This record gives sequence, C-alpha cells and structure tokens, in this order.
Amino acid sequence: MSYLVDVLDSSWKRPVIKSLRWRDAGARKVYFVSAAPAAVSPNVYGIDMPAATELIAHGRSAEEINQLIGADGLIYQELDDLVAAVRELNPNLKTFEDSVFSACYITKEVDDAYLEALALSRNDSAKQSVAGDSEDACLDLRADAS
Repeated sequence: MSYLVDVLDSSWKRPVIKSLRWRDAGARKVYFVSAAPAAVSPNVYGIDMPAATELIAHGRSAEEINQLIGADGLIYQELDDLVAAVRELNPNLKTFEDSVFSACYITKEVDDAYLEALALSRNDSAKQSVAGDSEDACLDLRADAS
C-alpha cells in the first residue's frame, strides 16, 4: 500500500509524514506531491504568509525537504510549467506576480531590509505576542456573535 499526500500548507515545521503516521497506518511508501511550486518567499502584497525562514522550502533543496518530512518521494510543480499552463489559458499574459515561488518581486521597494522587517512582524512568535495565548485575545467578527 502507498499513500500520496498533497499538502497545501508549505510552512509546516515538523516532519510532515512522520507526524501524520502514514506508515503506522500500513503505508510502505509515502510520496508528497504539491500542485504548486515550492513556496520559498513570503507574499508582500497583502496575503499574510509566514516569514521566509518559516517556509519549509526556503533555503532547502527538494532532497533536503524530502529528508526533513520523511517521505519516499517529493514532487513540486515546476514554476515554468505553471507559467506555461497559465499562458495557454491567456496567451496575451506576458508576466504575472510569482514572488512566492521565485523570490522575484515586481516592485523595486522590496529589498532585503524590507523582507527582514516583514519577517520580524510576521513570524510566529511576533503573532503570538500580539494575539496572546488566550481566546479572549481574538475579536469575533461573525454576524451571529453575541
């Protein structure tokens, strides 16, 4: 028996395959497959993503990630293939924002200093210090909240 694992969250810090206990469930082989390229950089244009150092693919090769998560194989979508697929749908599209995958930002203001400041404000420990560990720290904005 083999398992194919497709995980969208690229920021897991613990070994994914080992923590999910796929092997304990009887899998002899476990493959990690992502329908997206490896996320190596944060999005700075409005999406609250982990700091670059919290992304599993930041600064790591596919082989290193594979060893870290304990899989038998690791497959990411290639960025060039993703670009080709999008262009097939819209041939007029010449470029698009792919900094999460390429670490190339379309605005010139994004430099190392900007990314360092962003990492200090967006990393997990910064978020925890703002939110606290209490449920009282969360503001409930649901319409049915009392």
